Amino acid sequence: MQARALGLILGYAADQLWGDPRRLHPVAGLGTCAQWLERRTYRDSRAGGVGHVLVLAGGATALAYLTERLARDPLARTALTAAVTWAVLGGRSLEREARAVQEFLDAGDIERARVLVRNLVGRDTATLSPNEIARAVVESVAENTSDAVVASFVWGAAVGVPGLVAHRVANTLDAMIGHRNARYERFGWAAARLDDALGLPASRMSGVLTAAAGPDPVGALRAWRRDARHHPSPNAGVAEATFAGALGLQLGGVNVYYGNRREERVLMGNGRPPSPPDIPRAVRLARRVGLGAMLSAAAFCLAGRRR
Repeated sequence: MQARALGLILGYAADQLWGDPRRLHPVAGLGTCAQWLERRTYRDSRAGGVGHVLVLAGGATALAYLTERLARDPLARTALTAAVTWAVLGGRSLEREARAVQEFLDAGDIERARVLVRNLVGRDTATLSPNEIARAVVESVAENTSDAVVASFVWGAAVGVPGLVAHRVANTLDAMIGHRNARYERFGWAAARLDDALGLPASRMSGVLTAAAGPDPVGALRAWRRDARHHPSPNAGVAEATFAGALGLQLGGVNVYYGNRREERVLMGNGRPPSPPDIPRAVRLARRVGLGAMLSAAAFCLAGRRR
């Protein structure tokens, strides 16, 4: 447990220093394998999707378990945990993407901001206004802080390297096939449900940390209690509602997706709509939430060691 705690701390430090590995990223490799397998095994059925998830998530988690078991030396286990933690975290890269969008907005280059924000959201960005881009960024920062930072620490602290890998595989598959469209409505069902299940404890921890680290804890908790349950995602709703309440903003509204599919999301929080200057505020809050998640995970591991 001591090696696990130190590995999580070192992996967090590496992510803060360097962000995602730019070459030979294991998550990108997973995506390539998933696409290869999908081309050969796709079936328009839930059973086909369950098999797809079992092969990828089960295989990757089993390999992670065996690798951790082989790393018997504390230094080797610390190094393995640190490397995997660095690979699965996305906090620093999320911050860079958000700030890059803000820089284009500050420069008045809305067209490039619309293009870049596609890295953060799945909605159609072609006609978004600067304030709508800002809302998209703040919502993405909130949701992905829970998914790509807090959840990794929750499962890394609880299960170690297999937990880190299992959650990242599930979250990646959900991003690839967990969509409500003609192709993936049934095939992506298992990926979406698995990601919801693994993200559930992290989203609640993210809500608590957001309330504790934000400028308005009462507003964050109020928005969580009142608004989060109306969001279509049981996990993203908590993250977005608490960010809205903590920052004094109002998130949600109409989203238009490719293919002219419209969704009217519930309004969360009682504040004003976001504007470009709110992007760095959201990024700073996300950084504090990530730090709190790392410290909580390390403390959990060290408390387990003492027991």
